[in-house]
Amino acid sequence: MAQTLQNVLYLLTPGLSLRRDGLALRVEHEKQLKLSLPVHNLESVFVFGADIYVSPSAMRLCWEHGASVCFFTDWGRLEARVEGVPQGSVLLRRAQHTAASSPARSTALARAFVAGKLHNVRWLLSRSARDAAGVEDRERLRIAAETHAHLLRELGRTPDDADVIRGVEGRAAALHFEVFALHLRPALRASFPFDGRSRRPPRDAINATLSFLYALLRHDCVSALTAVGLDPFVGYLHADRAGRASLALDLMEEFRPWVERLALTLFNRGELKVSQFVHREGGAVELSETARKALVSAYQQRKLEEANHPLFQEKVRHGQLVFIQAKLLARALRSDLDYTPHLFS
Repeated sequence: MAQTLQNVLYLLTPGLSLRRDGLALRVEHEKQLKLSLPVHNLESVFVFGADIYVSPSAMRLCWEHGASVCFFTDWGRLEARVEGVPQGSVLLRRAQHTAASSPARSTALARAFVAGKLHNVRWLLSRSARDAAGVEDRERLRIAAETHAHLLRELGRTPDDADVIRGVEGRAAALHFEVFALHLRPALRASFPFDGRSRRPPRDAINATLSFLYALLRHDCVSALTAVGLDPFVGYLHADRAGRASLALDLMEEFRPWVERLALTLFNRGELKVSQFVHREGGAVELSETARKALVSAYQQRKLEEANHPLFQEKVRHGQLVFIQAKLLARALRSDLDYTPHLFS
C-alpha cells in the first residue's frame, strides 16, 4: 500500500492520499491513518497511478526540504518530477552546454556511454551463457556476447558522428533483444513469451517489468545528475527533445543491463508469476499492485548489495553507482577529461 525504503516513500495503492501534518507527512486511506513520517527522513516520494492524491501543502513541504515528488504511470513510466529550485553550479552548467555544442566533445561522450552499455550487455550475456542448461542456448548467447565484443571494437573506430554511434548502439540493442528470451529458464518461456522490446504500452510481462525498472533507474539518474549540479535535460547520445531528460537517458545506458539482470533473476526464481500481470484490451500488459511492490522491494534490496568499484578499488553499494558516475561525468566536463563508464564484471 505505502512503504518507505531507503528514504523513498512509495505510494502504490489507488485511493491513498498524502497530506501535511506539521513537519511530517501522513498517508491515509479512506480517511484512516496508515503511515506518518518526518519529512527530513525523505529524499523522494514515488506516486504510482492516477488515483492517488497528493495535497498541495504536502508537495510544498517536500520541496521546501529537498525531497522530490515523482509521478509515474501504473506501469512505471515517469510522467512528472516536482522539486524545488536546483542549486547547481553555473560554471558546470556552462561546461555541460559547451560540450553539447562541440561535435567532437559530444560524440566522445556519446561513444563512452555506448561503450559502457555494450560492455555490460556482454557481461550479462556471458553470465547467462555460462549458466545455460542447453547447448544451443549456450552457443547463441556466447555468439551474441562475442558480437558485442566486435561491436565494441567497431565503436572505437567510428568517426565523430553521433548518428554512426547511435547506429552501432541500435544494432547491438536489436541483437540483445533478439536473444533476450534465452536468459529465461526453458520451462518459463511458454508462460512469459517475449518477441522483442515493446513500449507505450508494453505488450507482455517481460516488457512491462523492464519498463517499470527502467523508470526507477531513470529517476535515480535524474536525481544523481541534479545532485551534482548537472542539467539532466542536456545530453549527448540522446538528442534534445522537449520534456526528455536526455542526459539521464545517457547515464542510464551503462546501467540498463544491471536492471535487466534483476528482472531476469526475479522471473527465473519464480518471484514474478503470470497471475501478477494484468492483460488489457488492445494488448497492453500492466503490473498488478503485488508485482509493483515486489519490484520496488527487489530494486531497493539490489541497491543495498555491495561490489568492488573498478576505479576506486573500494566496496560500494550498487545504489551509489549512479551517483558516483554522475560525479565522474561532472569532473570530466569541468576538466575536459574523458568520461569512464562503470563496467560490471
